[in-house]
Amino acid sequence: MSRLGLGLAALGRPAYINLGREGQLPRVRSVEAMREACRHVLDAAYDSGIRWVDAARSYGRAEEFLAGWLADRPHRDVTVSSKWGYAYVADWRTDAAVHEVKEHTLARYGTQLEETRKLLGDRLGLYQVHSLTSDSPLLADVRLHRAMAEVAAEGVRIGFSTSGPGQADTVRRALELEVDGRRLFTAVQSTWNILEPSVGDALREASEAGAHVLVKEALANGRLAVQPPAELSRQAQARGVGTDAVALAAALSRPWADTVLIGAASVAQLRSNLAAADLRLTDDDLAELTGLAVPPSRYWAERAALPWN
Repeated sequence: MSRLGLGLAALGRPAYINLGREGQLPRVRSVEAMREACRHVLDAAYDSGIRWVDAARSYGRAEEFLAGWLADRPHRDVTVSSKWGYAYVADWRTDAAVHEVKEHTLARYGTQLEETRKLLGDRLGLYQVHSLTSDSPLLADVRLHRAMAEVAAEGVRIGFSTSGPGQADTVRRALELEVDGRRLFTAVQSTWNILEPSVGDALREASEAGAHVLVKEALANGRLAVQPPAELSRQAQARGVGTDAVALAAALSRPWADTVLIGAASVAQLRSNLAAADLRLTDDDLAELTGLAVPPSRYWAERAALPWN
């Protein structure tokens, strides 16, 4: 359980692209109903041994929900990570034309850091650039680098998350950034799953260089639980667990994966996910799952087509 973390993308806002949320969330997704659902999952995750929680400014009210939960609980052993760069603009509507807007600028960083600190205070342990890509202006913005380095000097780890078919290139380029001879980023969060494992070698290199590696979207935004390939279903049936558990176990089998995030929308989904901690996949199992990988361009095109609901 020490290598599993809880991501709040599916719990902090009423709409998201994850499949399998229907029937798991409150029938009426009001702020208070979603807050209560989030608290139930956080309690269950903590009771199960999870000690890492990941949020973002764009996850609706996820930081607010998490801050309230932390204030009501005596848990000082929870590592909190969050992200800046996207702003949530859907105003709690499930039918909004646009749900979030990305901007990797010094102004956005300053605004969102202040917002995050107002909610999470000294509980913030890792602050990450949200969905960094190789064409982001951030990579050449020296003033922004220095601003992030100032926070790192205060004891908050600075990292970045990645998305898109060029994740490996982004990871390698970002980890080369330095401020006054010190590496700027000491953590990286990337999408890795059995359908899209292309960033694996870059994450291994990051781990060897001392960065903390987090895996996100290990269930491919719920696709591996709701629409699993036949090979994954067979392995799950043979073990008497859900396909979600096997897919998560595949991520946990990567020695460079320090923290594997799960995005459960309910306590039931969480408990199904947690079965991964007890699974040990054989080399033959992993080889079969490796054969399910698709070209990154195809994977990210299919992900982009997922509806917000």
